Amino acid sequence: MYIREIFVKNRLVNILFAFTFFLFSANSCLWAEDAPIIIEADRMVSLEADNSVLFTGNVDASQANVHIRSDKMTVYYTPRKDGKKQEVTRLQCVGNVEVTRDEWLGTGKQMNYFAKDRKVILSGDARAWQDKNLVTGDTIIYYLDEGRSEVVSGSPSATVGANGNGKKKPTRVKATLTPQ
Repeated sequence: MYIREIFVKNRLVNILFAFTFFLFSANSCLWAEDAPIIIEADRMVSLEADNSVLFTGNVDASQANVHIRSDKMTVYYTPRKDGKKQEVTRLQCVGNVEVTRDEWLGTGKQMNYFAKDRKVILSGDARAWQDKNLVTGDTIIYYLDEGRSEVVSGSPSATVGANGNGKKKPTRVKATLTPQ
């Protein structure tokens, strides 16, 4: 009976692996559409009812020159219909998020990637480095096709402390530019 249980478990792992490989070889992948996405994590759960796959624990994903690390990553995809390929529609990463692309590095508490709009949103103490230059804010939005980013400061409710007269002090966008 024990050998049969191992066989069933291994077969399930192989099915999940094949499903994951198919899912991530779809055309609407991250930045390089032709390159495969490679994901490693402590655990993977396929949530077919939600059209998603959840990776948890030391998630490490890469595709071409893009690398993502986080505590948890959920990949949302379109259901397969009439022979059409499944496509990744959104990625959501939560916890200790780090995204690199060439010499660009972005960090935050959460990241969302929207395939249709081709944009990445880092939020929660978001930081981005380009070479030695640094920009910080509550949210950083990176538009992939346009090669531009937008940094948003917080509202007064997102405070870093009181400013002497008891009023809440809003966070602000901060840039540190280092001459070459």
